[in-house]
Amino acid sequence: MEFPTPPPAPSAAEVEAHYAATKNWGRWGDDDERGALNLLTESHRAAWAALVQQGRTVSLAHDLPVTPSPETPSPAHHHMLASGDARDSNGIAGYEASRDYVGTDVHGMGVTHVDALCHMFIRGEMYNGRPAAQVKSTGSEANTIMALADGLSGRGVFLDVPRAFGLAHLPGNTALGVAHLEATEAELGVQVREGDILVVGTGRDARKAETGRLDPFRDGLAGLHAECLPWLHDRGVAVLGSDGISDPTPGLGIPDWPFPVHQVGIVGMGLHLIDNLALSDLAEACAETGRWEFFFTLAPLRVVGGTGCPVNPVAVL
Repeated sequence: MEFPTPPPAPSAAEVEAHYAATKNWGRWGDDDERGALNLLTESHRAAWAALVQQGRTVSLAHDLPVTPSPETPSPAHHHMLASGDARDSNGIAGYEASRDYVGTDVHGMGVTHVDALCHMFIRGEMYNGRPAAQVKSTGSEANTIMALADGLSGRGVFLDVPRAFGLAHLPGNTALGVAHLEATEAELGVQVREGDILVVGTGRDARKAETGRLDPFRDGLAGLHAECLPWLHDRGVAVLGSDGISDPTPGLGIPDWPFPVHQVGIVGMGLHLIDNLALSDLAEACAETGRWEFFFTLAPLRVVGGTGCPVNPVAVL
């Protein structure tokens, strides 16, 4: 199947129109902080549990990076507080244990994480019209990661775009349009429906494996063109994830809209994004089973005021 020519870069006016047309402010009430999560209902979740056939689990997360790289110039801090050579340093006779500390920048190009709805602003406003001033030095007062405090589970749909077109991976900064997504659906025999957790694969892991090193800002990452925003809205996608950041990187040079999927998706649609997924194992599992849908689970930490959280999403086939 021939790979369609990516759409041209949209104008700022076109992205502005997508923002107006897909905005979900007030759709689920003026106090809503869940956004598109409202599309994933309890009845959906109960029905989609039947997707578990083998009981096979596949992690969609990268190991938490602890050394600097172009993807994570500020990696996680992992320090031992008590190790084997100081196992009895706690002061309790007979009690031997090791302990460690972990801290990290939640966002960026390397850590697998989910973005809360307070992560992005457009002209000083976040989802549902709340002011950016509600995100304070002590954390956010609204639209936090606590919207996912009870966990996320539902039907995951994996659109492995390179596989659908017989490619190992996509070039950096490739902007995937609606034609690419719908052709992938047809080729893989799966369709995105309301309430789905959509995972878009671009072959990032395969690109990195070729050279052993990937610089997202120098080499770029493939992502979704802004024309996909109305498509995501009309299909009723509840959560969007990618092996990149869902936006083409370093971007298409649109004035005031450097990352439209992040900006319009999070702020306007209330769409939680999962960035930097590890999809190689999932691609292998889906190809082996011939199924590109699965039961998706994710449980972020309950960080009050948090703008996001590192996560370990798991697909259950």
